[in-house]
Amino acid sequence: MATPSRGGDEHVIFRQYLDAVGLQGLASAEAAGLHTSEWYALSLITAEGGLTSGELATRTGLTTGATTRLIDRLERAGYARRASDPQDRRRVIVEPVPDTLTRVEEVVGPARRHIAEVLSRYTPEQRAVLFDYFEHAAPAFREATEEIRKAVAPRRRRTAPPGSSD
Repeated sequence: MATPSRGGDEHVIFRQYLDAVGLQGLASAEAAGLHTSEWYALSLITAEGGLTSGELATRTGLTTGATTRLIDRLERAGYARRASDPQDRRRVIVEPVPDTLTRVEEVVGPARRHIAEVLSRYTPEQRAVLFDYFEHAAPAFREATEEIRKAVAPRRRRTAPPGSSD
């Protein structure tokens, strides 16, 4: 695969970067035996240490029914489990299964290794700028995602076949 030159078109370089990140996410999900929505949900659950199904539905943009099925699939795959909230026994928290996180670490290992090599090229000050970008870009991408979902939702309702759900 060709590497863009330093003087390349910024738009093209950024698009290649986003495509590579997306492709890596797809490959990681596949390697873990999960669909991309499940991989993303597992990432959220792991990062937070656990989420309620409602929180997971909100964060993934899925309906509550689709989220329940997603949690069922994560449980069957052994990556997550439902547990009672210690502060409120009526609430259920979806939490990662610690023993399976080793498998996740193996899956993301190559990406972490290659990105560590890339980051080693930069000074601490340059890395600070990169991580400042990551910190501000992630919420910007989440906001863009919400805008897309809001724009698509009315069309999805109009075009959904009779009797379909989710």
